[in-house]
Amino acid sequence: QVHLEESGGGLVQRGGSLRLSCFASGSIIGRYDMAWFRQAPGKEREFVATLSLLGGSTAYTDSVKGRFIAYRDNAVNTVYLQMNNLTPEDTAVYYCAAGSWTGATDPAKYDYWGQGTQVTVSS
Repeated sequence: QVHLEESGGGLVQRGGSLRLSCFASGSIIGRYDMAWFRQAPGKEREFVATLSLLGGSTAYTDSVKGRFIAYRDNAVNTVYLQMNNLTPEDTAVYYCAAGSWTGATDPAKYDYWGQGTQVTVSS
């Protein structure tokens, strides 16, 4: 059974940093492309970053480029999202997802989702 679990969210001031973790049961991180999405209140779920299974390449939405770093450690079945220089606009529930469409930014392309972790950035 596949299960994704995010952790690491919290309340941080503008300019601060957080590192999110996503642990995956069933060793799926070694078999799927992974991604991070976020959803702010009243808004649609938004692509943040992808991590390809092969080659380890990453891609980011423009608003987080240069601030967020996504990486994976297949040995411990975990993907991470290091978030730096956070702003109130980054406030959202952050989700990790697993799927087979490399580089997909459409949430519908992902098969497995975690329950999300809340990130709140105060001004």
